[in-house]
Amino acid sequence: MLAEFARYSRDGSFALLGANLCFTMIVAAGSAADVILGGLCLGVFPDGVLIPALAVILLASAAKLARHD
Repeated sequence: MLAEFARYSRDGSFALLGANLCFTMIVAAGSAADVILGGLCLGVFPDGVLIPALAVILLASAAKLARHD
């Protein structure tokens, strides 16, 4: 992760995030909310439900990325 951070810092990719600060903040807020909701789900749903659900979400995300043109 540190290597990628250094690479993106050198090529100016973070300047794009600064230029789209409103979008960046909305995405960050959504991520924070997902982390909180996910943490709350740990006490409610058993691991046997959460782990397969996470696997399905990750596979769907990977399929969507693979189809991206």
